[in-house]
Amino acid sequence: MPTLPWTVPNQARAGTEAQVMASRFEVRSLKDVPRFFLQSLSAWRQVKSAPGALGASLIAQPLKRTFYTLSAWEDRNALYAYARAEPHRSIMSGLRATMRDSTFTFWEVPVDRLPIDWTEAKRRLAEEAAKKPGS
Repeated sequence: MPTLPWTVPNQARAGTEAQVMASRFEVRSLKDVPRFFLQSLSAWRQVKSAPGALGASLIAQPLKRTFYTLSAWEDRNALYAYARAEPHRSIMSGLRATMRDSTFTFWEVPVDRLPIDWTEAKRRLAEEAAKKPGS
């Protein structure tokens, strides 16, 4: 299982809160995995230089067609600015047709609790997925 470890693009200001986002993506078929993974690496490179990014990690489970992201941001505005910026914006719209399912969850933590543990992120993603209709 390829994992890109927690990377810290920008240092957090002590005593502040971080906006955390975790996501889970499942692609429709195994043939979509290489494209999704390569595009994920482009987004990964972008986050490493994104203003307001406090940390990020990625887990790829290619044989399960599943990818997880975990990131921390100075605030939601920094997160949304990253999501709207290129290449992330084009990547996400270009991959939409390959997606079988996606789940997102957001929460805040004091910056001294970074990096976030993957166990916590996956727990929150499972809770969010359980709220979806048909779950």
